[in-house]
Amino acid sequence: MTERPVLGILLGDAAGCGPEIVAKMAAAKTFDTYCRPILIGDVRVLERAMDVCKVRDQIKLQVIDKAEDADWSKGLPILDQKDVDPAEVPFGVKTIVSGKAMLHMLDLGVQLYQEGKIEGFCFVPLNKAALHDAGCPFESEHHYLAHLLGHTEPFGEINYTDGLMTTRTTSHIPIKDVSKNLTFESISRAIRLIDTTLRNSGLENPRIAVAALNPHGGENGNIGTEEIDVIRPTVEKMQAKGYNVSGPYPSDTLFIKAFAGDFDGVVTMFHDQGQIALKLKDFGSGITIAGGFKIPIVTCGHGTAYDIAGKGLVRTSSFEEAVKMCSKMAVANENK
Repeated sequence: MTERPVLGILLGDAAGCGPEIVAKMAAAKTFDTYCRPILIGDVRVLERAMDVCKVRDQIKLQVIDKAEDADWSKGLPILDQKDVDPAEVPFGVKTIVSGKAMLHMLDLGVQLYQEGKIEGFCFVPLNKAALHDAGCPFESEHHYLAHLLGHTEPFGEINYTDGLMTTRTTSHIPIKDVSKNLTFESISRAIRLIDTTLRNSGLENPRIAVAALNPHGGENGNIGTEEIDVIRPTVEKMQAKGYNVSGPYPSDTLFIKAFAGDFDGVVTMFHDQGQIALKLKDFGSGITIAGGFKIPIVTCGHGTAYDIAGKGLVRTSSFEEAVKMCSKMAVANENK
């Protein structure tokens, strides 16, 4: 691949900080370093963000009706969806108008990829409650994307910070329910998911570590038997299937080794086991990958930040990393 990949850049929730992130990065020409961007959303929302960030005179927009009309020599292409009047979407307020627009963006991103007009897409923060209010029947944007793609293999959120990917076996459930949800199926699914995502980023034989559940890895069953009963047997079965996976490792030392470069990915047993480590390492540049899908889809690691939306204060570092990763995955896909 000789040219930077063509990526869709979705404007996200119009009420949040996302359009300001796009405006700041467009003004700094950051997108040009990694990709050929096509913005997707309502041009009026972007223009409002440009005014908030005081960068309107630094950005030349090229409003287009079709992706194939994009000509980056004429300015920053934007597919104007004409579906959000900023007057109907105040900053920091969840609305059905913005929720419907976000669904339209995701629909179009998938459609353009399937038509071969983009090679992946990134989106600035969405608002799940607004998506649901707008009629999305699915738990999250990841489930909605799986529906659009007809995807039946493992999929889900992959977190990435400082060269390390993580995923979790259980997610948004009470801690008291974690143990009973650790099964061969759930742990092996997480291993398969992170292995697929690492390979989609260009690694041929990714090194995957699996975390223990109990303190000190259970100390041979003295303070918990999940490692003996299910975690280690699952690791051994997945090794036999050819996965480059090892563990379980006590989680209080695992991330020291992982961030030192011993592993490419980590499978944790519950939500905060990995999230605390990654956010402590570098909260500002963490990103989220829509793992398991062939199409590269990446977003920043933070939310809509309604408290600072409309003030021009948002940092762009996380979304810069998202665009960088999406571009890397698009190139890796092209080279397969």
